[in-house]
Amino acid sequence: MSESKDFLRVIVEKDLKNGKYNKVVTRFPPEPNGFPHIGHAKSICINFGIAKDYNGICNLRMDDTNPTTEDTKYVEALKDAVEWLGFEWGSNTVYYTSDYFQKIYEYAVQLIKKGCAYVDSINEEQMREYRGTVTQAGIRSEFASRTIEENLDLFERMKNGEFKDGEHVLRAKIDMSAANMKMRDPLLYRIRHSHHFRTGDKWCIYPMYDYAHCLSDYIEGITHSICTLEFENNRDIYDWVLDTLELPKPRPYQHEFARLGINYTVMSKRKLLELVNGNYVSGWDDPRMPTIAGYKRRGYTKESILNFCDQIGIAKANSMVDVSQLEFCIRDDLNTKAPRVMAVLDPLKVTIENYEGSEEIEASYYPHDVPKEGSRKIPFSKTVYIKREDFSENPVKGYNRLTKDQAVRLRHAYIITCKEVIKDRDGNIVEIIAEYNPNSKSGSDTSGIKVKSAIQWVDAKTAKKIEVRLYDRLYKNEAPEGLEDLNPNSLTIIKDALIEPAVITDKVDVRFQFEREGYFYADPVDYTDENPVFNKIVGLKDSWAKKSQVEDKPKVEDKPKVEEKKEPKKQEVKKEPVQGEITPMSESEKALFDRYTNELKLNNEVANILARDEFLSSFYETSLKELNSPITIANMVANDVAKELKDKDSSKLKFTATQIAELVTMIDDETISSKIAKTVFEEMAQSGTNPKQIVEEKGLIQISDPNIILPIIDDVIAKNPDSVEKYKGGNQKLFGFFVGQVLKATDGKANPTVVNQLVLEKLK
Repeated sequence: MSESKDFLRVIVEKDLKNGKYNKVVTRFPPEPNGFPHIGHAKSICINFGIAKDYNGICNLRMDDTNPTTEDTKYVEALKDAVEWLGFEWGSNTVYYTSDYFQKIYEYAVQLIKKGCAYVDSINEEQMREYRGTVTQAGIRSEFASRTIEENLDLFERMKNGEFKDGEHVLRAKIDMSAANMKMRDPLLYRIRHSHHFRTGDKWCIYPMYDYAHCLSDYIEGITHSICTLEFENNRDIYDWVLDTLELPKPRPYQHEFARLGINYTVMSKRKLLELVNGNYVSGWDDPRMPTIAGYKRRGYTKESILNFCDQIGIAKANSMVDVSQLEFCIRDDLNTKAPRVMAVLDPLKVTIENYEGSEEIEASYYPHDVPKEGSRKIPFSKTVYIKREDFSENPVKGYNRLTKDQAVRLRHAYIITCKEVIKDRDGNIVEIIAEYNPNSKSGSDTSGIKVKSAIQWVDAKTAKKIEVRLYDRLYKNEAPEGLEDLNPNSLTIIKDALIEPAVITDKVDVRFQFEREGYFYADPVDYTDENPVFNKIVGLKDSWAKKSQVEDKPKVEDKPKVEEKKEPKKQEVKKEPVQGEITPMSESEKALFDRYTNELKLNNEVANILARDEFLSSFYETSLKELNSPITIANMVANDVAKELKDKDSSKLKFTATQIAELVTMIDDETISSKIAKTVFEEMAQSGTNPKQIVEEKGLIQISDPNIILPIIDDVIAKNPDSVEKYKGGNQKLFGFFVGQVLKATDGKANPTVVNQLVLEKLK
């Protein structure tokens, strides 16, 4: 971890200086009910890092108090994560809360004897009702008047298994009017007749987290109990238990830090389990999962994870981290580690008719700016394979690779020119007949021929067939909620990719940079010598990044990657340049771009798309004449309309520019929401029906009447008292949850602006 003095380290140093503790003892206490994710990595780094910095120890403890969800496989996954990140736990012993069940039970008996705990027999509904609200004190259960003897008897009988699940609970007797609703007689024990993966059927009562956690910390001699902000309100219970039991000092104290939030990422164990159980992913270690096992299998290095955790730091307030920061960390790490090799994901055969025999070409694994040595011999012969997109029969302006009239260098090898294009009966290009210049060999070129680029290739005789798995972000939305936000293109499998043989035979490293493709890793589960499988770790650049500016020669959207092609297609003229090339704007395009950004205030990315496409710009201008709403119309044209044009000719569009203007009008006057507009647009695209007609026929008009919305809000609040407590306690992120629940209850028809205002008033 970083040597900077974050607020937690300031606390630790102060406690040591004042003699509060002689030695720092921290702990990492996960519940073994799922695989650890990237958020756990941050907690691991903090707890183990602080212990290491101050010559202390950090315990690894499994908070195994819920037998219905916990399992040994999760314990092993947690241990593996800590070890893989390079940390060692105290005394090399894994601790379990279940180790202390007897002691924790005895402490509960002490609380009963002190008159500070009682057995309650009301049901869950009554318990919620009696709790009160943030503005109204709760009502203590009638069973709180039981005598100490009655409570001791009932509690022992609970332990002995005489009662059913939910029949009784043990509660602390604190204050039913406490401002912190967590302190309104919280639960200490519940009955749960379920087999425990460690204790078997020995226990049928299990301590609640808030009660067991502080006592486990105390038993282990923890000094600094470091947890995330959602447990801030739980700190009062933590202190109450230890103080009420009058346990001798030194005792632990709880300190909170901001939990890790990453866009395009879900870290809820419940939602991750849903992905696994629903077979939306291959398992907890699926390379798309935000689990440490997933990152490990994908090919992330521990150094990149540790660096990421160090970069984001330790804060007191929750915030969202851009996933591109994590991706930067792995790129930065692999840039100086990964050898560069050539792979062809979508092969096109090239026969060099004037070449005879074969040879081996010596080539370095690393570029000049990487201070590492290492090379391999690349076989070369008459027939090679290149990337299909590296040849164009009808090149666009700025295309710098192989054409009928333009030579290109085979990287590390010779310059070739195209002599003939061979096609099948359907018109698909199947082979290029080429000619090479024998005086053009890389490193000893005396040909005098100037070429604009060098392309990747593999030798046809010796190349190895591999399976390539191209992973992208699992979710398509920046703030995903559920399965509806899954990215359908998060995995593309290429079965017939080719790679130079040294990658398979020499195995100089387990991670490689496939030049111009990204960083790849031999899958540790499915890779075999008979079927080599490589996972894409990360691309060479962030393809999801928002363009912050457009320069004089702006980059346009990359050409669709070869992996998206199912079968070879006829070579077509494309408006967009090939991947990696930059095409300058024409004067007219530049004029449009300047007008869109300066006059109409469009963002650079949208303006760039519209200005470069004649049809889209004309469509946009027509809509704009109908309605003066330049930004909303532009976004719809650049995104929704452009998407429709991806797989069809413009003449086949079933809607008009005027209809788009009508649709935006309904958005602007709040007849419909932006979300509903998506549904309307989809129907327009399929049927060509007028948007007003669609809205009326399907009953999609937006609800803005507070008299309709308020009862729905009241119902949502009533059903989620715990979330209300957390929000009132400072977890402001939950505001979005309440708004989302209201919108869900109205099928997205409620006016989001009105909902936001009303929810805010209700939660004051």
